[in-house]
Amino acid sequence: MSGPECCSNPPTLNPSAGAGHVDKFGALNAYITGSPNSNSAVLLVSDVFGYEAPNFRKLADKVAAAGYYVVVPDFLNGEPFNPENPNKPWPIWIKDHGTDKGFEDAKPILEAIKSKGVSSIGAAGFCWGAKVVTELAKSGLVQAAVLLHPSFISVDDIKGVDIPISILGAEIDRVSPPELVKQFEEILSAKPVIQPRRCRSCEGCRRGTSGLAGLVC
Repeated sequence: MSGPECCSNPPTLNPSAGAGHVDKFGALNAYITGSPNSNSAVLLVSDVFGYEAPNFRKLADKVAAAGYYVVVPDFLNGEPFNPENPNKPWPIWIKDHGTDKGFEDAKPILEAIKSKGVSSIGAAGFCWGAKVVTELAKSGLVQAAVLLHPSFISVDDIKGVDIPISILGAEIDRVSPPELVKQFEEILSAKPVIQPRRCRSCEGCRRGTSGLAGLVC
């Protein structure tokens, strides 16, 4: 899972944050930003703190400004992880919010995106969301993937990926340490069909920086 680094500085959630808007998308609420007329879309999958994190939405707006139609679904169904809630400690919360469910919920979202005439879809996932995106990549449901400070990702998962992918870790990360990210890189490098690919652990960066601070190293 997400290690203690992820939960040490949770964001202050704001349902009104961002330049986009919230609407029903498929069966889920979603933050939507960017031109609906774009031929290219990006599905963003949050960490355990959900889609109302202001810096996460700010990042979605930045991606949209590059010309993409961006959809940020509420895969946590209005129940982001709250480390201060004694009634929902991590073992109980994750049982109700497994990444397998996120993967299944993503399928109709992707179909809804395609129905808008989008010709290519990429997906980026943070921490918890990286596992969801990995499953989408393994299934060939997206054309490109980005994993940021990933959790739950195994070597076997990466062996199953055959699309362009970037994996961005942190130098200070007990969940996906630089040694594991290096293994991912070696596996992908042995697959010449995958171009481009990029795997790195950001020097001096702690786990959670990209999602909580709105930065991508």
